[in-house]
Amino acid sequence: MQKIKLTEKHKAAIKSYIRAIAGAAVAMGIALLTDLAPQYAVLIGAVTAPAIKWADKTESEFGRVLDKDI
Repeated sequence: MQKIKLTEKHKAAIKSYIRAIAGAAVAMGIALLTDLAPQYAVLIGAVTAPAIKWADKTESEFGRVLDKDI
């Protein structure tokens, strides 16, 4: 069986896809489990993916950067 080698670009795309799934899951979960108006559930879901990216210390675009010199 051959191993698949992922480039950094592929890894970044996979992480982005997972963040989008997490945002959608939060929005769907909030809408299904609460009596919250749908527009508020969508708003919370829309904030979730960027918040996950911000919390990731490896994201240099606008995440919490580990290197203090940047």
